[in-house]
Amino acid sequence: MNKAEIREAAARWLSLVAADAELSPYLIGVDWDRLKAHLARSLTSAPTDAAEIPNLGWSEAQHRRAADYLTGVLPTPARRAAEVVEHDRPCDGLAILTVRPSRPLSHRPGQAIPVCTPRHPGRWRWYSPANAPRPDGTLELHVRAVPAGAVSTSLVHHVRPGEPLHLGPPADTGLSLSGARDLLLVAGGTGLAPLRALVEQVAAAPSGRRVTLVVGARTVAELYDAVTLDKLQQAHDWLTIVPAFSRDRLAEPGERGDAVTVALDHLRPDQDVYVCGPPPMLAGSRLRLLVAGVFAERIHLPERIPWR
Repeated sequence: MNKAEIREAAARWLSLVAADAELSPYLIGVDWDRLKAHLARSLTSAPTDAAEIPNLGWSEAQHRRAADYLTGVLPTPARRAAEVVEHDRPCDGLAILTVRPSRPLSHRPGQAIPVCTPRHPGRWRWYSPANAPRPDGTLELHVRAVPAGAVSTSLVHHVRPGEPLHLGPPADTGLSLSGARDLLLVAGGTGLAPLRALVEQVAAAPSGRRVTLVVGARTVAELYDAVTLDKLQQAHDWLTIVPAFSRDRLAEPGERGDAVTVALDHLRPDQDVYVCGPPPMLAGSRLRLLVAGVFAERIHLPERIPWR
């Protein structure tokens, strides 16, 4: 989108919000020109569907409706058809989907892909594949149903094998591998997906680097990808996987705490650190790592796609 198109999209979004009886009261006292300028800057600096919508005090459901208005005024990503070939529910509120695009989709580990289900036309949500590129072209998506999230709820609870999806072009998130240093990967929830893809990338071209993957969950029951993680650890002696349980009293002492806290016990001076998880986890991660002595250039967080 050029600058004129971005300004037009911001103005159209504001018109839709102003016409919404539930959202419009929150515009009282707001400088509309500044609001449009803020959204235009976000659209300029982020992938099209990853723009940050100002929070005007809306509830989560209201904020998502405002986000849907924005989706409606933006260009539809160049799409390709895909089919759900497997759908697993490893724990409550979460699904692992294996998806086969109709044409090969070139992507790199750590990138994110916009996904749309025909059950909710025009609503695109970003997900990061949990796998490095495969010979059969399939993608593994980890989806958690979020409150008032129509798309994620459908993908978890309603979509079944054989159903179509639409996929957009991949976008970088700031989680691509660089350099050849050892890795400390810190995952929370479905933030595991892009980091597991990085593990598979290292496995495809071993270079002698050692990888420690800390996987955070509240309890053992919520460690949803345990089987695949165990297989990876058994197959590669350079890989160490450490679970971190924030609310499990039966966890071993070295596995108790949030993912970042446990990860700091495995921090070494020669590592690059990658962190991915829910917003509360990401919010303080960079500062905690800096305080622990990690150089800023060695800290990698998802900075271009909102991880929600």
